[in-house]
Amino acid sequence: MRGMLWSISDLHLSFARPKPMDIFGSRWKNHPDRIAAAWRARVKPDDIVLLAGDTSWAMKLQDALVDLEWIAALPGRKIISRGNHDYWWSSERTNRVRRSMPPGIDILEASAIDLGDVVVCATRGWNAPETPGFQESADRPYYERELARLDRALAEAQRLAEGKRPIVVMIHFPPFAARRPTEFARRIAAAKASACVYGHLHRPEDWATATQGVVDGVYYQLTSCDYLGFGPVAVRGVRAAEG
Repeated sequence: MRGMLWSISDLHLSFARPKPMDIFGSRWKNHPDRIAAAWRARVKPDDIVLLAGDTSWAMKLQDALVDLEWIAALPGRKIISRGNHDYWWSSERTNRVRRSMPPGIDILEASAIDLGDVVVCATRGWNAPETPGFQESADRPYYERELARLDRALAEAQRLAEGKRPIVVMIHFPPFAARRPTEFARRIAAAKASACVYGHLHRPEDWATATQGVVDGVYYQLTSCDYLGFGPVAVRGVRAAEG
């Protein structure tokens, strides 16, 4: 990796079947234009951008590809992982999704990728038992499945990194609840990851209590695009991003 490492999540694009996001607040007005302007101002062709879920509102891959082509046209290489609203991408379709990606986009699903200076791994995550509103019958199966997927992603990342390069984790759901680590955070720390980017949070009251900075040796960053003001941010906690 020769350039900078950036991140932004929760783009919630919908070019094929428009779904105006300003119904969720005036800050979302014309948000694709604002994302593109900030992206082009910051990201260089040799840079890499991590997108930790909720990329497209599309229900079908064919519609999502319109959004993905839009992302592909922006500067830099892109690494995309799955969020809870990425209905166009199910685990059963991951191989098909991977084959369909426009040039310059890679996807991660319970897996890792070697970027040279750093290794990046990803899974979606889920609500944890500590999360308010957790429903045992509805949430437990997804929670357990995502923990297993995180384990696979971290194991692959450790194999690729060989203890010599930093590991960056992409996860859509926050790995903390009320600023306390969930099992997701505990396993990320146990794997000695250097940094973790996450999204999913869109309310100012949630932003105010989101865990950011270093916890148990891992630098956490919230990268929901509305929180960031609709522009990518440099990933912290790894020298490749800070040099």
